[in-house]
Amino acid sequence: MIYRYAHKGAVWIDLVHPTPSEILTITEEFSLDPSVTHELTSPSVKSRVELHKASIYLILHFPAFKHSHSDDTKQEIDFVIGNNFLITARYDTIDAMDKFSKIVEVNSILDRGFGENAIGTIFFGIVQEIYLSLFNELEYIENSLSKIEDGIFNGKEREMVIALSELSRTLLNFKKSTDFHKEVLLSLDIFGKKIFDENFSYSVRKVLEEYSKVENSIRNNMSFVVELRETNNSLLSTKQNETMKSLTIMAFVTFPLTLIAAIFSMDTVNNPIVGHPLDFWIVIGLMAFATACFFSFFKYKNWF
Repeated sequence: MIYRYAHKGAVWIDLVHPTPSEILTITEEFSLDPSVTHELTSPSVKSRVELHKASIYLILHFPAFKHSHSDDTKQEIDFVIGNNFLITARYDTIDAMDKFSKIVEVNSILDRGFGENAIGTIFFGIVQEIYLSLFNELEYIENSLSKIEDGIFNGKEREMVIALSELSRTLLNFKKSTDFHKEVLLSLDIFGKKIFDENFSYSVRKVLEEYSKVENSIRNNMSFVVELRETNNSLLSTKQNETMKSLTIMAFVTFPLTLIAAIFSMDTVNNPIVGHPLDFWIVIGLMAFATACFFSFFKYKNWF
């Protein structure tokens, strides 16, 4: 589907789930390079930027949220940036872009321009809105980590192992999807200076600032996850060691009691105590005395 937003000589074409015929129509209208036409027909493997004669072709991957419209771990947006046009192509519904498109539509209705650098402003607005949504998602993850921290210190170490693993996986997807953004945006700045003015370069630098916020947030959250995992593993290991120590003490105490019971149950000619009117209670007393001695010894050694 093709969405067109035009205002004062600048036009933004937003292709959502485009068909090959729609892509061909747009690429012919703006005389795009045939290689761009081919690239727009299917998703790409990684983010990159290419300089063409009168335009720049840019691919950026973003992490997909759990509550997104796709089961994929990342979403792709293709940008074709020209002097007076911007073409975006996406293969999934991206809420941040839909939100920004409404802003552009309202500005067009109210006759609010985007200044001299309209294309750069629209490009910056799209990417800024997406980075803002990523930053909000990372803040949500940070709140989840705080809840996990409370769970760790409230005796829920086992439950927190799965929760930490899931958040760690989410952060790794964030990092994997955005890893190449800085290099791609720096190259975009260089290419932009060749075919556009300094205003476009200024917009790219603003995008880089927004990316830096996301990058720092990802790094901080990943460090927090590592620290929480180490703390959780230490507490879990300590609790397991205490459990093993208790089981070992119980086994050590019950072994001699079993031995005493086995000795007095032997079918021998001369078996002391057995046959005495109080033989059962004497044997029980011996067991109780042995148990008390063992526990006193363990307490003296501070083993429990």
